[in-house]
Amino acid sequence: MLTLVPEDIEIYATAHTTPLPALLEELMEETKKEFGALARMLSGQPEGMLLQTLAAAIGARRILEIGTFTGFSAQMMAAALPDDGELITCDISPKHLEMARRYFASSPHGKKITVREGPALDTIKTLDAGFDLVFIDADKTNYQHYYEATLPLLSPRGLIAVDNVLWSGRVLNPDSDDARAIVAFNDHVRNDPRVTCVMLTVRDGITLIRRKEAP
Repeated sequence: MLTLVPEDIEIYATAHTTPLPALLEELMEETKKEFGALARMLSGQPEGMLLQTLAAAIGARRILEIGTFTGFSAQMMAAALPDDGELITCDISPKHLEMARRYFASSPHGKKITVREGPALDTIKTLDAGFDLVFIDADKTNYQHYYEATLPLLSPRGLIAVDNVLWSGRVLNPDSDDARAIVAFNDHVRNDPRVTCVMLTVRDGITLIRRKEAP
């Protein structure tokens, strides 16, 4: 589990969060078995429910996800979409997407999800505006590029949610390219006059961003 919160508090918070469907519990277990330590990239129950709640609260109809991994967060958000809603999720890893696609096929919300395999920045160029929620959780060195590419695609009520913005606390003393990229991204968003933002200490840090006014 990737979190800055003390383990006993994280366990308590998880126990007091709406339980996951059996299919997503199964997905979490298979992800751990197949990918070992990389399973930390999976959003997990509290963050997944936060994303689902945000999607429901804003009445999302279209969602864009940058970074699918094994599809946990995509399924959590898709559950909040109406039957004719759309979630586009982007990833470059065939191995990760093989598992994600299998579980999408078994999910009652899988029909709402479209997988776009390949570099996300290329995919973004092909998309029409009007996304109510964008979730960025991919390679950290491209965070600023993903942000700049997706901000114009937001609907007037839209939100961008960005994961791993505290990078296990290493934002305080960045010692790697990823850490430095996240610090630069965080500063860029904080100083962007086009938006308002709030950084939450959920799991590994998640920032919520909205435009100050519709374009």
